[in-house]
Amino acid sequence: MFDFTDEQKMIAQMVRKWAQAELAPLTDALEKNEILPYDLMRKMARTFGLPELARAAFERMEKKAQAGGQPPADLEEEESPTRDPAMGALVTIELSRINPGFCMSFGASVGLAGGAIMAKGTWRQKRRWALPVLTLEKIGAWGMTEPGAGSDAFGGMRTVARPDGSGGYVLSGQKTFITNAPYADTFVVYAKIDHGDGTPLRNRPIHAFVLERGMPGFETSKPMAKMGMHTSPTGELFIQDVRVERDRLLGEVEKETQRESARDVFHGERTGMAPMCLGIIERCLEDSIAYARQRTTWDAPIASYQLIQEKLARMFTHRENVRNILFKDLWSQQKGVKVSMAEACSWKLYCARAATECAMEAVQLMGGNGYMREFRVEQLARDAKLLQIGGGTDEIQIVTIARHLLKQ
Repeated sequence: MFDFTDEQKMIAQMVRKWAQAELAPLTDALEKNEILPYDLMRKMARTFGLPELARAAFERMEKKAQAGGQPPADLEEEESPTRDPAMGALVTIELSRINPGFCMSFGASVGLAGGAIMAKGTWRQKRRWALPVLTLEKIGAWGMTEPGAGSDAFGGMRTVARPDGSGGYVLSGQKTFITNAPYADTFVVYAKIDHGDGTPLRNRPIHAFVLERGMPGFETSKPMAKMGMHTSPTGELFIQDVRVERDRLLGEVEKETQRESARDVFHGERTGMAPMCLGIIERCLEDSIAYARQRTTWDAPIASYQLIQEKLARMFTHRENVRNILFKDLWSQQKGVKVSMAEACSWKLYCARAATECAMEAVQLMGGNGYMREFRVEQLARDAKLLQIGGGTDEIQIVTIARHLLKQ
């Protein structure tokens, strides 16, 4: 049976203490956007030595690749400085118990943007753009979704990159719902290559490019007003005739379409949602138990009533199921077992629904108090709902699972 090691559990306790001491007191200011999350991310990283660990891991990878002549795209994934699955899951759980939006911004920068460059970039690109993101010197954003291409991310994509005749490209298009977009420094943006050969837009190859704030023709929007995840700034990217050299094409060679690489990121995003959901569920269950014990009606604690007990029992069941899903995912990564897209979608579907249900039931259990911002379940309920939308809606997960079953 998979379980966290004693050392990992000890580090998780350290992260929990940090989150309670540093993140919790600032959550109101973060939620009201009176302050941004990035300085606090850097403070957390310094506290636990993350920049030094990331830099050391990067140096080991680079030396190994140079010594063995190994192509950077073929490096073992588990050696990447963005990857320590069990430890990353524990950090996500602990941060999500306090503020899921903070965790989302951190993950989008280091995991999505930094991870994409580490996965497909050349060593020159990794050192130039990924390493500063991994050490939190820079903040990253990952640009896939477009106004007319949400669930149909690849087919509906309209952002294009046209070769300029001198080895570079000219990019034009728009991205939306991009985490960290209003303030990020480094952007991984996906675009369809237009060679002018008449290939229909839907069928053109997709490649990723690295853009940076301040490039001529590249602008970002102000933060969007959202239902939840207020701590995590979300915005749009406006790309108007942005000229880039070939060194900003991830991999620097159009050797193959990068749809698979983007799908890998989606895949990781879906399997990686379990720890965020678990953090939300754990907090909601713990707060609900404490409230049910101390809140009395008709001279009895509400914990004595079966309807309240049913809510607590369902939360507990969801917690156990999501924890088991997380353990299966971590075991699969540890053993090098490939998780199918249908499995990843089923995990994401269940975990997101479970987190949302638990958060809403916690609000209901606490009644009027649960609806107030003083009681954190109100925030968790708003935040949890995004998990049923971002990374692929529930409906898309269902369609993908059904297609897999029917093909079998």
